[in-house]
Amino acid sequence: MNNISISNKTRTFEIVAVIITTLGKFVFMDYLKWRLPFILTAIVFWTAYLIYRRKRNPDVIKHWGFRTSNFHNVVRTIFPVGIIALAVFVCIGFYQDTINITWHIIPILILYPIWGIIQQFLLIALTAGNLSDLKQPPVPKVIVIIIPALLFGLIHYPYTWLMIGSFALALFYAFIYLKQRNIYALGIFHGWLGAFFFYTVVNRDPFVEAFGPILNIIN
Repeated sequence: MNNISISNKTRTFEIVAVIITTLGKFVFMDYLKWRLPFILTAIVFWTAYLIYRRKRNPDVIKHWGFRTSNFHNVVRTIFPVGIIALAVFVCIGFYQDTINITWHIIPILILYPIWGIIQQFLLIALTAGNLSDLKQPPVPKVIVIIIPALLFGLIHYPYTWLMIGSFALALFYAFIYLKQRNIYALGIFHGWLGAFFFYTVVNRDPFVEAFGPILNIIN
């Protein structure tokens, strides 16, 4: 999968664009409270970029990990980790008395994998993947894995549990991605695990946070 021709200039542009998107989270989601508009804008922008790149080079899609050929292999690899992580979430939730699972989790379990795929595309494929494929200068593998993990942790500031959990899981994401590039499996895993993390460990309701303002307007 690494024989595709992508210039260092393009790889650098993509990494910088991902960093800018990450920083935009603090402005639009945290400061301005435009959570849903920011997420939708990021999805539209990066989907458009993906389509643009695909038209110029159809092979880049599979190179990034948008493929199904190894989906089951990746799922088998990450499934035990998901079960262990979910058990840890429930134990922490019981200890903290923060388990708050309602019907709101159902739409989140549907929507979060989509957002999870976008995040994996940005922070793993375009960051870890590009760093790994850079030839001049070559980047040590440990740096390739740590940088996207740091971005994953940073983007969840100031929530300590989310930062710790996201950083730890992103180390795993990057490691698996570099061995078996599959964005679909990692994105679904990320979305479902993230949804349960919100409703067990941190006692937050992302459904209300995202759709609450719209529901208030309708009501």
